Amino acid sequence: MIAETALVHSPIRKRNRRWRTRPLHWVASVGLLFATLMGAGDHPSPFLLRDVTRQTGIPFMHTDGSSGKRYIVETVCCGLATFDYDGDGDIDIYFLNGAPLPPLKIDPPPRNALYRNDGGWKFTDVTQAAGVGDAGYGLGVCVGDYDNDGDPDIYLNNCGPNVLYRNNGDGTFIDVTQSAGVANGHQVGAGACFLDIDKDGDLDLYVGNYIDFTLAKHQNRFVNGHPAYAGPMIYGPVPDTLYRNNGNGTFTDISRESGIAAHAGTAMGMVCADYDDDGDTDIIVGNDAMANFVWKNDGAGHFEEVGLFSGLAYDLNGIGLGTMGVECGDYNNDGRLDFYMTSYQKQWAILYRNLGKGFFEDATRVTGAGTGTFNHVTWGAGLVDFDNDGDRDLYIACGHLQDNVDLWDDTTSYEAHNLLLENTGEGKCTDVSADSGDGLAVKLSSRGAAFDDLDHDGDIDVVVLNSRREPTLLRNDSPRHNHWITLRLRGSRSNRDGIGARIKLIAGNLTLVDEVHSGRGYQSHYGMNPHFGLGQHTRIDRIEVRWIGGGTTVVKDLDVDRHLTISE
Repeated sequence: MIAETALVHSPIRKRNRRWRTRPLHWVASVGLLFATLMGAGDHPSPFLLRDVTRQTGIPFMHTDGSSGKRYIVETVCCGLATFDYDGDGDIDIYFLNGAPLPPLKIDPPPRNALYRNDGGWKFTDVTQAAGVGDAGYGLGVCVGDYDNDGDPDIYLNNCGPNVLYRNNGDGTFIDVTQSAGVANGHQVGAGACFLDIDKDGDLDLYVGNYIDFTLAKHQNRFVNGHPAYAGPMIYGPVPDTLYRNNGNGTFTDISRESGIAAHAGTAMGMVCADYDDDGDTDIIVGNDAMANFVWKNDGAGHFEEVGLFSGLAYDLNGIGLGTMGVECGDYNNDGRLDFYMTSYQKQWAILYRNLGKGFFEDATRVTGAGTGTFNHVTWGAGLVDFDNDGDRDLYIACGHLQDNVDLWDDTTSYEAHNLLLENTGEGKCTDVSADSGDGLAVKLSSRGAAFDDLDHDGDIDVVVLNSRREPTLLRNDSPRHNHWITLRLRGSRSNRDGIGARIKLIAGNLTLVDEVHSGRGYQSHYGMNPHFGLGQHTRIDRIEVRWIGGGTTVVKDLDVDRHLTISE
């Protein structure tokens, strides 16, 4: 997030309407006009996302703790996680929440909330029974089996002391923060990721820290005489934290010896991925209002910051953006992981194309991957194959952080429609938001977004955390013309979740790659069971899994339209 710049006016793109019955020649004329204005008509959307929030029974309401003081932490709250907490095969939802900030007092205080997926788009609040109702100021979250006991644990990156919940394997969790040694002091949290930095088979922990802020350091700001939230550089950057897993339930802070503490940043979203395809996991951190970090792993858990060298630090013009979320996936099916980073208003969200050998280029303009993002602050994002046609589309969560921005800027708004861009398979993205169901008609101020198959029907659904409001749950009802497969990895020598493993799938002339990630997007966690759209392919020739720590598992000649577990 950066200070507001001069107003930039752009044409307003109109949304389609539902028309009553009209004479045929009148309808044809209107259709021709809309096709001309919107690029629609000859290219109808292949997606249908339905807003099913009300029928889920989820009563969660987000608060950022705002009390009128306009503390900066209010603007960046918060992420969410989708994962199977109880091992029943259904993807559950964990929402983070803010906390009261002075002088506001709330009794009882707001808490994070865990909702068990009961099937049929019904969810039950199990927060109290599970023991995960943290009342701290939540910002980021990641999930991973840090103790390799077969069930997922939760790490919360808060404003204030962080929390590690160990899963007891019976649907309950226990707070082991102090014994594990991962409270991380009194920082302003951001994204967090579990990863295996040294290939020893257990999960280490990267914790993003946003800025050097406390309530005592709060500064007031005004735009055109109106009260506004301050930007991050008023407070200044801080180094992130890296914890090594000792293998006995405890962690050691190795930020200095690993190289991570050598650079201060303004971390927001992040993802840990093998960006240079050399067999180890690197760390890509989106920094707010400055250059992004790329921490290159030497394979033994020592890191060098190479953001500038890689091309991921800045945009095409050499400008450090207000990066919010970081997502990765192979958008053009060339076998290399590309990165998508959301940003602040009057900046495009950026698609970085992987050129190989650790180099990237800003491909936003040539692909259209930033379409619709310029006038909005963008947050969570997903590179997701919504129609299972074999390429990844883009969902982008939008919403300004200044709740009164309309008082000085008529090109944007606090509440906004989220965006859906179709990957045409020709290296281009097309905005189909207006034609893809009532789920895209929701207008709120979104933050974190998560993407998983919540109803086991073979396509990816969406969950969005909205600032100061209820969440949005979108059911993917897109036409089922294509095939798919969802994988679940189980490590033995490597970490149990297979986090960091590289997957290569071959079906006829289609080759797809992906990785297993813990923590991604905007301070969120999702997609630990990689999902592949297969188009019209009815058989999978081969799946290769390259595990962190060495070794490759190969399975051949597989059926499609199924959930498959692959063990190391």
